Amino acid sequence: KNKLCWFSPSFLADKMASHIARRAITSLRLAAPRQALAPAFAPRFAPAAVSIGASRQYLTVVKYSRDDVMAKLDAFHAEVFATNWADYLNLVYNVPFWEVEYEKLSSIVQPYLHEEEVGKKFGEVQELLDVMYQCEDIRDHLNELAELCTRASGFMGTGYAAEDKVDNLDDHAQACAEAYDALLAKHPDFKPKIEQTVGHGLAVLRQKHKFKFGSMHRYFF
Repeated sequence: KNKLCWFSPSFLADKMASHIARRAITSLRLAAPRQALAPAFAPRFAPAAVSIGASRQYLTVVKYSRDDVMAKLDAFHAEVFATNWADYLNLVYNVPFWEVEYEKLSSIVQPYLHEEEVGKKFGEVQELLDVMYQCEDIRDHLNELAELCTRASGFMGTGYAAEDKVDNLDDHAQACAEAYDALLAKHPDFKPKIEQTVGHGLAVLRQKHKFKFGSMHRYFF
């Protein structure tokens, strides 16, 4: 039997012809102009055409009428005014929620703020919160002074394990008394709340340290 060797003339001729044919096909493919293929699928979210001069619209979900705004202002004012400002724990619990509600009221009242009645009521709410914060600060300071006086007297007032006294207690008491008089002069409509917090705090401190303030005899001390 005749065997075909890799170096036989016929084998080399076939290999050469096959190689020439592949080179010719490759040259034809490279010479042909390429065309962009269309996408197999359309984009799911096509960008919308936007004109240069188009105006944007403002939409809101919640809308409050004038009566709704007035009702909310009245309810907020009544709730804050009726709370015992002298109870610090009550304020610790409620003030954060009141602040959030006040921010909401400040937003919804804007369309009607130009009206005299709405503007006046919103001004009363703002004054209410201002007075409350001032009374809270002064009463907290008075409570701290009273606590220091108690600790300075020692265990059950016996002088045992007593702490240092406040050297300038007269200055602190006088400053609180002046702030008390200034609040009454500036905010006369809130006299009951000022007496409830600052006035009573001054009376408590006067039990531990003798000093004078405007209405000290109203508390029978």
